[in-house]
Amino acid sequence: MSAISTPNCPAPVVALRSPGLTGTRVADYLEIAKLRISLMVLMTVSVGYLLALEGAASVWPLLNTWLGVTLVAVGASAVNQWIERETDGRMRRTRNRPLPAQRLAPTEVLLFGFASALIGSGYLLLTVNAMTAAMTALTFVLYAGVYTPLKRVTSLCTAVGAVPGALPPVLGWLAAGGGLDGMAFSLFGVLFLWQFPHFLAIAWMHRDDYCNAGLRMLPAGRSMPHVTGLLAVGYALGLIPVSLLPTYFGAAGVVYSCAALMLGLAYLAASIWFAWNETRASARGVLLTSLVYLPLLLLALTWDHLRLLEWLRVV
Repeated sequence: MSAISTPNCPAPVVALRSPGLTGTRVADYLEIAKLRISLMVLMTVSVGYLLALEGAASVWPLLNTWLGVTLVAVGASAVNQWIERETDGRMRRTRNRPLPAQRLAPTEVLLFGFASALIGSGYLLLTVNAMTAAMTALTFVLYAGVYTPLKRVTSLCTAVGAVPGALPPVLGWLAAGGGLDGMAFSLFGVLFLWQFPHFLAIAWMHRDDYCNAGLRMLPAGRSMPHVTGLLAVGYALGLIPVSLLPTYFGAAGVVYSCAALMLGLAYLAASIWFAWNETRASARGVLLTSLVYLPLLLLALTWDHLRLLEWLRVV
């Protein structure tokens, strides 16, 4: 496989091909599926589902939603890696994935991806509802069909990719019978803005890899001091008022508001430190803070919502 370099990039990295018998096919398909990302998707789907419930929870709609959304997420991951198999081979962090290492054939991964997405969307249509199925299919199209190809074209791909990344809680909301209302928008907004400092930190840490692969992710190996950090600060700052919208829409109370404010300020502080002192340590600080922020925020939101519902039943 040939490597691509640009004048602004460091020396390219050539993919090292692993022997075809290394590992097992099951392990390779698990890597293609990116189950850790699917678990995060299911977590946010579950939060949206629980927030939309007004009565007793029914486990079967949620389980059906989990299965359908997981299949579509796995399909999107597979098609994404099929499209990026050559660029993955040029980056240190991805060159040993099953496709660039030639442990799996491109055609079988592509068929696996589309089959998973189609089966998952159809399952949601039959067992949940049409709106959830349609929106889940939209996440697949936006992620695999729009965001992934755009990574070679423009740095605006991050904004496009944040849309399917923000839809999972909305899918859970719709699956429980909610509509595309203000609360659905607030859930989308929180996930949408949260992603930017998170991914900007990752892109900064791996900027040389992205540059060698020809991917236009900020800062992509270019000399742009403080720009990436300042962008992270802007999004972290905007996230604070948006994270308070669930209280405005009556889905949570003061406990959640306090938690959202404290977590938002911590995320902002990490982003400010990254902007002021762009180092690998400060970028990693933003990344780690983001991974603490999201589950704690969603846990506080879910707990306060359920507590509020119980209080209303007593009253």
